[in-house]
Amino acid sequence: MVKLHLFGGTDPAEVAAADSVVVIGLGRFGQALALELMDNGTDVLGIDEREDAAQSLNGLLTHVVQADATKEEALRQLSVHEFDRAVVAIGTDIEASILVTSLLLRFGIRDIWAKAVSDPHGAILEQLGVGHVVYPEKDMGRRVAHLVRGRMQDYIEVGDDFALVKTTVHPEFLGRPLGETGIRGRFGVTVTAFKREGQPWSYATAETVLEPGDTILVTGPVRRAESFSQRM
Repeated sequence: MVKLHLFGGTDPAEVAAADSVVVIGLGRFGQALALELMDNGTDVLGIDEREDAAQSLNGLLTHVVQADATKEEALRQLSVHEFDRAVVAIGTDIEASILVTSLLLRFGIRDIWAKAVSDPHGAILEQLGVGHVVYPEKDMGRRVAHLVRGRMQDYIEVGDDFALVKTTVHPEFLGRPLGETGIRGRFGVTVTAFKREGQPWSYATAETVLEPGDTILVTGPVRRAESFSQRM
């Protein structure tokens, strides 16, 4: 039997039976992801080969285990094969990332997200059949680059050429209904939501009248959304 070091009193099989996620690899990315899932009410089984990484999350996740996730027997002992969703957050050890991902695919786990640290690493994961390959460092670098270039407060790229941008309002568009500004026709972007100071976000309509100090969410092709934000 493979050696496991269990932290916490919950049976991993009970975690698998719930609406839960197994996160393998508890470095900075894996920890942040696992804790965010817990904060949003999702049970998490966390697995890491390093005792200090596993122990640091004892009491913070539903269940934490120190184990070698490249061993099929270890994963089966932890009922990983019974999960519907899994995240492979292993980064630096590419071989381990590929081995673990291969095992999860063999188990038939429905939804797998895997972290890639390079384009070749990501290509291998995609060739294996992973449906969701994420590039945390690369994606963050691209995001910050767009923020630096424009006057955006936040930027999220959706797909290859579409973005959601948080920005301020140019004086030209204040004091009249959005439908009369011609923003979509002139700039190829759409104002989808707005936020007034001290109030929650609201959907924007053609009748919405923006005021000084408002923040808006704009969607559109990357270049157009970026160009529009530079007018602010």
